[in-house]
Amino acid sequence: MPPTSQTKRSTRKLSEVARHVVIPSGIVSTGWPAVEARIRDFGDEFDVWQQGASKLILAKRADGDYAATIGGITLSIPRQVAKTYMISRIIVALCTIFPNLTVLWTAHRTRTSTKTFASLRGFVGRKSVASFVRNVRAVNGEQEIEFTNGSVIMFGAREQGFGRGFDEVDIEVFDEAQILTEKALEDMVAATNQSRFPAGALLFFMGTPPRPVDPGEAFKQRRREALSGDSDDAVYIECSADPDADPDDREQWEIANPSYPHRTPLKSMLRLRKNLPSDESWKREALGIWDTDQVGSRFISASRWEELEGLPDPSGSPSYGVAFSQDGMRISLGGGFKGASETVHVELLDTPFEGEIEGGLTPLADWFVEKNAAGIPRWKRSRAIVLSGSAGAGVLKQMLLDRKVSARRIVVASTPQYLQACEMTRNAASEKTMTHRADGQGPLDDAVSVCDRDRRGGWTSTVPGGDETPLEAVSLALWGARTMKAERSHAAVFR
Repeated sequence: MPPTSQTKRSTRKLSEVARHVVIPSGIVSTGWPAVEARIRDFGDEFDVWQQGASKLILAKRADGDYAATIGGITLSIPRQVAKTYMISRIIVALCTIFPNLTVLWTAHRTRTSTKTFASLRGFVGRKSVASFVRNVRAVNGEQEIEFTNGSVIMFGAREQGFGRGFDEVDIEVFDEAQILTEKALEDMVAATNQSRFPAGALLFFMGTPPRPVDPGEAFKQRRREALSGDSDDAVYIECSADPDADPDDREQWEIANPSYPHRTPLKSMLRLRKNLPSDESWKREALGIWDTDQVGSRFISASRWEELEGLPDPSGSPSYGVAFSQDGMRISLGGGFKGASETVHVELLDTPFEGEIEGGLTPLADWFVEKNAAGIPRWKRSRAIVLSGSAGAGVLKQMLLDRKVSARRIVVASTPQYLQACEMTRNAASEKTMTHRADGQGPLDDAVSVCDRDRRGGWTSTVPGGDETPLEAVSLALWGARTMKAERSHAAVFR
């Protein structure tokens, strides 16, 4: 029998459902197999994306420590995605595997903490789990689950002061982390300094994007650090709809919520929608969309971008990339210069139109057929002219053909080719196999500072008014330099 659409959704990988996945460095193994086996003994199983998240959460370095023991695990995931289910199963499994673990599970509100405790109380009451449990305590305001091996999970609300004064804590879960003050964080994190957990203490921060009135700076800062590209000791996973999503577009519901509709039924989403009538609240809590006034994320960190400054190899031939914005109002021209090595030098070229196309594409088309002192047209001295953007690529191609530019040199990038160009650029930045000019590249620098990987794998600006076309243009040029063969070497320059 062929797989159903619901089955297919449950087999999607973490990279296919998350908008952002930040991975610590130095990972060589994971503690997930033992935990997964115990969870299966309990009678539960995870979808593929949850398995991927769990492997990452429990990833280890060569010294045996958890890769995220310093930076922690941050989950910006909407409501109704079963994040509590996933984390609670992991933690109960760890408590049954490792003796004498101390876990604090905190939420901002008493109601949330009590609800989580009630859910786990029901879970550990199962016959398959109960044999590991010594006692469940719910008297005198104390809520905790004690295990036969000495491990314990204690529950409480931060608004009631829970979490202060503890020591030798091994795992802390900050639920509703979008409402987490710096003071509460300082009070509680210190409790893990004397952790006895062999692989290091674990800190979980779970929440939805904070409201403007929330004391959410700690959660915001964790996101900023993760998305800056400078954090190599933390896990960050974000599931969210597109920033400009229609709140009632059910396709966007599927983008934001990897559990919908096969785990979270439509009626549950509709119930949540009815109880979150504000579009702003719905976008934050159900679709995971961060407010536009937050600091934008970037894929290539500022420090890495600075490290990539350099000069082109003087031998070889350039490739050009032309990127049009979706509305056709913006255009960028990039150059990619590949010499004998695999390193590609990229530049943003402001000639001949300086990013404005109000006067039409004629100056750009003419620029490509200009001849050098030897009488060789610029297009003939290049590997390729790669065009992308339905708003103008076809028009520019025809204008080039009308000027006798060889059709072999013109590539109107398909969607897969465009996405490959963006991924090549990200890989080149990560592997330091690209360089860029340090001066006169303001629009490109600006684009890099606000552009991140979108859900398809392309580039998108993460701030209002940001322009991704400069980065798209040099990505197309890099792709052309890497994939197109130079017909002859003219020791050409971009301009």
